[in-house]
Amino acid sequence: MNFNLPYIPERPHKPRNHGLTMVMDKGLSLREAESMVESGSEFIDFVKFGFGTALITNKLEEKINLYKKARIRPYFGGTLFEIFIIRGMFDEYCKFIDKYKLDLAEVSDGSMVMDNDVKCEYISKLSKRVTVISEVGSKNADVHIPDEVWVESMSKELQAGSWKVIAEARESGNIGIYNSNNSANTKLINDIVHGVRIENVIWEAPIKSQQAWFINLLGANVNLGNIAPNEIISLETLRMGLRGDTFLQFLPKELKEGQ
Repeated sequence: MNFNLPYIPERPHKPRNHGLTMVMDKGLSLREAESMVESGSEFIDFVKFGFGTALITNKLEEKINLYKKARIRPYFGGTLFEIFIIRGMFDEYCKFIDKYKLDLAEVSDGSMVMDNDVKCEYISKLSKRVTVISEVGSKNADVHIPDEVWVESMSKELQAGSWKVIAEARESGNIGIYNSNNSANTKLINDIVHGVRIENVIWEAPIKSQQAWFINLLGANVNLGNIAPNEIISLETLRMGLRGDTFLQFLPKELKEGQ
């Protein structure tokens, strides 16, 4: 910080196990990636190359090395995993990860139908090679997943070898753990909170109101994902009570009552 203020919540230093921020790279140029790293690398834990962008993005290896040098863990999005799997190319997917020396992989089934036991088998296999993050939830708004299935799937995938599980929302933030108007699906979220250890869940929260909602609910060190590159500093101010949406959250009672 540029000034030492009191009543600022403590944030763990990297490498963190909680209070994680995952940023979405949907096709940044190398120069844009360099600017992002310069402005906010200390606040970024992971960069996800969204959906299938890793197959066509320019200077992929250079960007991966840039992120690694900044102590940011890059990885390919779960949709890319599904792109390989639906074609029966799991071994080729593993070779693609190895080619770029990645130590993190995402397993999802948001775009294709996959039995959860099969998904857990992939998680188990991959976890012997790299750290695995799995994602629960469909990218299709017409697919309804009962709350108890969300909780059961997350629990099974953690047992199968996932380090963290992602709660699906897409980059639009209007499905899965959110309603179509971007508001929180509070019943589902409460069920997950009571059924899964919070430090093991990464909540996709691409919109400021969603980020603030989770911080107010679960504290400064909630794990948040699908953050836009230009929202990294803004999110950190929310985490630290330096923005109107969380202004009073971390102040002592006597200061709040003096308002």
